[in-house]
Amino acid sequence: MTMDMMRMCTQTQTLQNVPLSIRGGHSRNILDVFHVRRQKDKVVIIMGATGTGKSKLSIDLATRFPGEVINSDKIQFYEGLDIATNKITPQEQRGVPHHMLGVLDPNVDFSADDFCDVTCRTVESILNRNRLPIIVGGSNSYIEALVDGYDKMFRSRYDFVFLWVDVSLPVLHSFVSDRVDQMVENGMVEEARAFFDPNADYTKGIRRAIGVPEFDDYFQYGPFLDEETRAGLLEQAINAVKDNTCKLACRQLEKIRRLRNKGWSLHQLDATEVFRNNGKESHEAWDRLVSGPSAMIVRQFLYNVKADVPTNLPAIRVPAAMETAALAAATY
Repeated sequence: MTMDMMRMCTQTQTLQNVPLSIRGGHSRNILDVFHVRRQKDKVVIIMGATGTGKSKLSIDLATRFPGEVINSDKIQFYEGLDIATNKITPQEQRGVPHHMLGVLDPNVDFSADDFCDVTCRTVESILNRNRLPIIVGGSNSYIEALVDGYDKMFRSRYDFVFLWVDVSLPVLHSFVSDRVDQMVENGMVEEARAFFDPNADYTKGIRRAIGVPEFDDYFQYGPFLDEETRAGLLEQAINAVKDNTCKLACRQLEKIRRLRNKGWSLHQLDATEVFRNNGKESHEAWDRLVSGPSAMIVRQFLYNVKADVPTNLPAIRVPAAMETAALAAATY
């Protein structure tokens, strides 16, 4: 196991006396972890295309129901490229513990099996602290491997609820384009330049990230071109980042729909109106259409509260004492 894997396991505060060898197949000892409690524990899984607000929702829920976030974005596992990969900032995290976020060496590979191993250990660690694990990210193939693969271990061990933050593609594509422009203003080009290597393999590690290979020609040939030609090459690279991000959103949405057709029960939360508005109206739409209904879905999931989920109410916080007591009771 590499030092990066050890660091990830340490960062996720894994259980004591559980071996950290997560490569080369599943550790036999992890099987013991799944038989500690008598009933299934509960996990929240947030899905959606890039840019739809998954991270924001995870923070909203983690602060309502004492929880911790587990990143499932395969590129955000890595250190670096915080702008290009759109990592949630410490300020945006609002004190919520995050796991598997920015902890891997940029050059190592991290497979779906690795993700499943570390995620299961992290879930157990969070549950042992009587807190709610919230898995969030756009790498749906990794989520599928966790839920339907891994010898069905995850399904047999946990109950989980899927929240799908959805935005109509035309609205999302417009937002993505504007977001890339903002990333450029925030220093994405300079950030990517630090990772430029003319001999780099763009199929491995963090260099797979959208926002790295698109600038290869600009970094390689730009210094030898006149200012106008160089500016044109930069514009082409930025447009390629926008196009590839939109294509990624389409693939992610297609994958989610396949999972739904496969039988996954996904709670779809349409955030389109949020992105069509600005300022106060956008915040109100988020509370009414996404955060509020999600909180009620999770409350029903955790505490078996039988109630319809309204679509016209702002976010409602369940009393923290009741949430904590219910989570603690559900642990044994």
